[in-house]
Parts: sequence; structure tokens; C-alpha cells
Amino acid sequence: MNETADHAFDARPFLRSLTNRPGVYRMLDAKGRVIYVGKAQNLKKRVSSYFQRSHQDAKTAAMMPLVANVEVTVTNTETEALILEFNLIKEHKPRFNVILRDDKSYPYIYVSTNHPFPRLRFHRGARTGKGRYFGPYPSTSAVRKTLNELQKLFLIRQCPDSYFRNRSRPCLQYQIKRCTAPCVGYIDEETYRADIEAAILFLEGRNRNVIDAMVERMEKASSSQDYEQAARFRDQIARFKKVEAEQLVSRTSVGDLDVIAMASLPGVHCVTILYIRGGKVLGSRNFFPRVTGDASETQVLSGFLPQYYLKKLAPAEIVVDAEVLDRGLLETGFAERSGHKVVIKHRVRGDRFRWLQLARTNAEQGVRLHVASNATLQKQFKALGDVLQMDEPPERLECFDVSHTSGEATVASCVVFNQAGPLKSDYRRFNLNPDSAGDDYAAMGEALRRRYERVRKGEVPMPDVLFVDGGKGQLAEAMAVLDALDIDWLQVVAVAKGRSRRPGMEQLFLAGQNAPTILPTDSPALHLIQQIRDEAHRFAIAGHRQRRAKARTTSQLEEIPGLGPKRRRELLKQFGGLQGVRGAGVDDLVKVRGISRALAERIYNNLHLGDGP
Repeated sequence: MNETADHAFDARPFLRSLTNRPGVYRMLDAKGRVIYVGKAQNLKKRVSSYFQRSHQDAKTAAMMPLVANVEVTVTNTETEALILEFNLIKEHKPRFNVILRDDKSYPYIYVSTNHPFPRLRFHRGARTGKGRYFGPYPSTSAVRKTLNELQKLFLIRQCPDSYFRNRSRPCLQYQIKRCTAPCVGYIDEETYRADIEAAILFLEGRNRNVIDAMVERMEKASSSQDYEQAARFRDQIARFKKVEAEQLVSRTSVGDLDVIAMASLPGVHCVTILYIRGGKVLGSRNFFPRVTGDASETQVLSGFLPQYYLKKLAPAEIVVDAEVLDRGLLETGFAERSGHKVVIKHRVRGDRFRWLQLARTNAEQGVRLHVASNATLQKQFKALGDVLQMDEPPERLECFDVSHTSGEATVASCVVFNQAGPLKSDYRRFNLNPDSAGDDYAAMGEALRRRYERVRKGEVPMPDVLFVDGGKGQLAEAMAVLDALDIDWLQVVAVAKGRSRRPGMEQLFLAGQNAPTILPTDSPALHLIQQIRDEAHRFAIAGHRQRRAKARTTSQLEEIPGLGPKRRRELLKQFGGLQGVRGAGVDDLVKVRGISRALAERIYNNLHLGDGP
């Protein structure tokens, strides 16, 4: 069915009064929904171009019949318009804009240089702490690998400050030669600071400087007849050269840059970013922006870049494999946001050209795999529709599972799949009431009731199929909840593991059927059901473990008379958790603000009650 606006938008009086200043325009449909957001240096000229008789691209031709209204916001500069456009796209997610769906923050390596003995650690989120940040890295695994290399090379601590302050003897990291034990004074501040400076040089890609500094320190120690220290530096140099030899990608004189390439197949676009830091390839990441209608590489990249770089710091150089619209404007906007000059390059040679080819290869591979995966999913959804005798394949699936340990910390999960796969932004967990503890049926009923009360109000989309993990009992509970909410048409399926509890032997219980349905082990529908059931199970267990761990962290302390919430927080903060508190002696406990000796003894006795001699 073709969508059109109920009343065609009369553009003539609107355009006559429109200003020539820069700003942002919003196209709205008949229901008032924003379907497109754009920026303009000249609002009147840009918006007028949409109301010509012919349109250059299919996307605009498909969009304009839906336009029922246009709204504009005037800005002082085109750069302000760029920022506003980004924020409005992020807020409204208009169907005709290029939408970057991934909104995760990227990981960094953080060096807390304000501490006498700085630590190296993984960091994600706002960069508010004092110190140096290196990144962003393409994945957490890239950060962990680099941190592991740094710890082996420079023996720098990674422990929390609360743990560091309360050590009386070296930990295991010292024993396995991953730390020099500054917590107990085994290394002086000056020597440790030199190790930190070497690690920073390594993170900056200045390997030659690292070797030179190590050699100088070794010779200095040798000349002063500190042969033990000289041997340490000798071993450090050997380890460093070994790590350097193992690195497959050679360093160049190039600094930090991102290399971006794109590949397309009908209806699917893959944008690949290759991350170059210190002249070294750290990894890559694929993005699949949502694009309505046909769009050129230039259009996709021009829509992708501001959405990606206006929410994070851009490197000094960005290499792309196609021309982008408003390049100068993007460079200005990225520079203002990042605090340094940013250059976008298209035609490159040498190392940059080779990296661009590598990025293109990754993009081509990524789009092929994505299409293959989507084709498989669509086949599975169609097979599921056939099994459930639906007129059309389902588009949205929900699955519920419950996890607890003997009734403790009961958590229910709700996972959502569509024909593109898991829709993780719609996942939800439910911390269930004590009344439901230990009763799987009651727990399932409570979770479903809380979810589908919102569905009934229109706050959450209605699924086409609801799966519950369990058998006839869970099915009956689900049907009772839906009947009470007057939701009587939703297809409900209970997924039981079967007598052998082996994968492939699942039994499906449907409303109105006495006997279970057992699908062949090679059924695409069964594979889809297994996938969503397993995902719900994983999500429920993860939530249960988090809730249980939190409860156990504080439960023992809550039972101690005279130990209120404020003092509990101080203890946990000081010792890094309950295990740290348990490992502390009375003399350690009294050092915590608000803890008297009498209370410290009470804490110690309560935590060690029943311990053996």
C-alpha cells in the first residue's frame, strides 16, 4: 500500500516567507512525525529545491508525497546547523535519514598521571579523570591485549587505588613479574615514573625513543654498579624487541587517523572504519547504517560522518574512499568538537592507499556476510510463520525466561528479535518481588504482566509471537495474564527442553493443543526458536548473577549492628569490596573514616564468625 499525506503541503506561501539564513529544516508527515532532517547554508534555496517537479534521486521522490508540513530552525552559522542536525537526527531517527544505529562509547587506555605511582587501566565513558587517555580502540579485546603487553614490558600496576593503599605485602602480579610492587616500596617513585614515561612513548608509537631510553637507563645502572637494576633493564629491552618482532603490522611515520571505506549490495550498506594509531593498525569495525531508498556512496558517507564524529573526538586525519558533501563544514565542525585541526582526505597514496584498500576489503566482506546472515534470518522467520500457520511471516518476536538460585535474586528477562536479528535496545530485565521467589510460574506471570501492561498502553510495540521458556505451566500462566489484559489474539509458544534436555529435542506447547509440537532438528524455525530461547536464558542469568553479587556484597555488612549505609559505603570504597573488608585486620578497619575500634572489632568478629583456627 502506498503512503501519501492526507493533504498535500502547499509550499508556495511557505517558501515566500522563508529566510535566506543558515539553519535546519524538518519534514513532517500527516501524523506529525519527523521523516527527514537536513541542514542548509541558505534555507530558502535548499528547501525550495525539494518542491521542484522532478527529483534527482529515488529517496527524495519517495519522501516528498509523504510531506505534510515543514518546520525550520534558524541558526547563526552553518556549523551550528550541523550540530543541531546531528542532535535532531539522534532524537527523532527519521526514516529518510542515514541512521547510525550503534551508539556505544569506545574503550580507551587511561594513565592516572596525577598519582605518585600511576596505574594503567581500561576506561570507557566520559573522560573526566586527571591523566592521559589513549584511543579510542575498536574493541575491548584490543585494549586488553595492549594492556597485557604493557604490563609485561614495563611492569606497571593495574590495581585500583583502594587495593594499592591497603597492601602490606606484594600480590601475585609481583610474583609473576607483571608488577614492581610500588605498593610496598619495592621500587622508588623516580624509577617507576621512568617506566610510566616509557609506556606512554610506546602508546604514542615512538618505539625508537622507548629503546633509547631503556638503553640509557641500563648503561646508567651498570656504570653505578647497580647490576641487578641493569639486568632488569636488559631483560626489559629483550622483551620489548620480542613484542615488536611479533607485531604483524609495521609502524610508519604516520600518526593517528581513521580510514573509512564503504561497500553496498541492494538495500544494505556497510561502512568500515580502520583505526590507525601511532602508525599502527589497531583493528576495524563495521557499521550498517539504515538508509531508505537508493543512495550513493557520497550520500551515505556524508550522512554517516557527522553522526559518528560529532559524538566523539575525531583524529587529526580522516581518509575516505569517496567524496563527501560539505567537506569543509564537516572539518570545521569536527575541529570545534575535538579541539584540534581535522582534515578529511579522499585521494591518497602510499601507506594511506594500502590502508584504504584494506578497509574496502573489510567492507566488502562485511556486507556479504551481513546479507547472508539476513537471508538466513528471513528464511527462519518464514519457516516459523509456516509452523505457526500465520498468514505472513512474523516481524517481531519476544521471549521470556526466569533465573534464580533457590528463590534468591529472581530476575526475568525479555529479549526481542526482528528480521534483522536481536534488537538489544528493546531488551528488558525485571527484578521480581519476594512473593514470586521460588515460584517459576508466579515469577513468569509477574514479568509478563509488567511488560504487557505497557504493551497494552501503547508504550511498547506488540510482538507477533511471544515465547516463554518452560512447558504447559508457563503457557497457562502466560495465557492467564494475557486474558486478564484482554490481549486474546497474540500467538503464545512455550518452549520446553524435552525429556532428554538435549538441543534439538525441544517441545513446543501451543494454546489449544494437548500434544507438543516437535520440529525436525534441521528445521530453520527450530534454529530460530533455539537462538531466541538461548539469548533470553543468557540475558536472565547475567541479570541474576549481577543482582545476587550485589546482594551478597552488602548483606553481611547490613547485619552488623551500628554499621549504617554511610559507613558501609566508606568500607567498600576503601577496600574495594566485601572480600577486601574480610581481608582487613582491626588496625586496618579503624583507619576508615567513622569506624571506631569497638566497631572495627565488631565488624571483624562478624565477618570471621565460624572461621577455623
